[in-house]
Amino acid sequence: MWLPRISSTAVTVLLLVQTCILLFLVSWPRPPSPAGGKERVHVLVLSSWRSGSSFVGQLFSQHPDVFYLMEPGWHVWTTLSQGSAPALHMAVRDVVRSVFLCDMDVFDAYLPWRRNLSDLFQYAVSRALCSPPACPAFPRGAISSEAVCKPLCARQPFSLAQEACRAYSHVVLKEVRFFNLQVLYQLLNDPALNLRIVHLVRDPRAVLRSREQTAKALARDNGIVLGTNGTWVEADPGLRVVREVCRSHVRIAEAATQKPPPFLRGRYRLVRFEDLARAPLPEIRALYAFAGLSLTPQLQAWIHNVTHGSGPGARREAFKTSSRDAVNVSQAWRHALPFAKIRHVQELCAGALQLLGYRPVSSESEQRDLTLDLVLPRRPSSFSWASSTDAHP
Repeated sequence: MWLPRISSTAVTVLLLVQTCILLFLVSWPRPPSPAGGKERVHVLVLSSWRSGSSFVGQLFSQHPDVFYLMEPGWHVWTTLSQGSAPALHMAVRDVVRSVFLCDMDVFDAYLPWRRNLSDLFQYAVSRALCSPPACPAFPRGAISSEAVCKPLCARQPFSLAQEACRAYSHVVLKEVRFFNLQVLYQLLNDPALNLRIVHLVRDPRAVLRSREQTAKALARDNGIVLGTNGTWVEADPGLRVVREVCRSHVRIAEAATQKPPPFLRGRYRLVRFEDLARAPLPEIRALYAFAGLSLTPQLQAWIHNVTHGSGPGARREAFKTSSRDAVNVSQAWRHALPFAKIRHVQELCAGALQLLGYRPVSSESEQRDLTLDLVLPRRPSSFSWASSTDAHP
């Protein structure tokens, strides 16, 4: 069989090219470290719609050491709305990883070619995008305001988001589009990431009440959760979405606390919205410690103000973090929902109620009796090691 002859010169050139490629790959820069040279910390707030995640996102966003972005997966679901939640898991995960590494080119597939900061979903709730170097609306250490940021920062170049991200020691993302923990194992094992997961849950009965107030806004997401091939679902009398949300919380919590893989130790913390509402400062101090942050006096005053307002908040504020009575908000469902609907939720979410520590009610009188505490104390063994910040021995 005839084989072509390759000259020694060609072989030498090929070897030189291979050597150059290897040297290029070895010297490829890792994501730049923030000021101070410490390893950047990445935190994923993992939750579901109407669970208080916007509030928890703001707890991180307003911290002067944090670059925060709200739900980058929203762009994936908006662009690929005919998909299902499991089918879109990988695409959302890839976007999350790229943003953690401050690589905003990942949005090329989801945003127009000519774009500004305002093309990012809910950009104005990110204090880092309202502060230098992204925008001069607020000094870096100040508490930002969405209403002030929007008109001042909307037309800032999109490239400044990447520059801003690289200026912070912590990158925090809030996401509601993951329905199991296993899809995140690749990120937890990624040597380029120092990832910690905050799993935020809320009483399913309260979630239902809040979802009913925002049914139209959730219609497209409902369709993706239920796999309707792009059909929006506003009315869901069977509470199928709530059932899927409950199942996802059970899957995630069980994966993290019942024979979890070793790499999860010290990198998962379960937080109940009701505990935050009842004792904001102790809970938030513990949350910050888990993320390697400290509570500043300015943040402490802001937290007190937003959790000690009057009333439950207006319907128009459903997706905003405004000053409200946090305990009142957490209990509002007990007066707003009929008992028949409560009983239905309890049947669909029995496993979640038991695992996460919420007491079911057996009658309308129990539902209305606010002296009956429906938030059970967390058992010491439930999430102790999984919430620990100690290094794995």
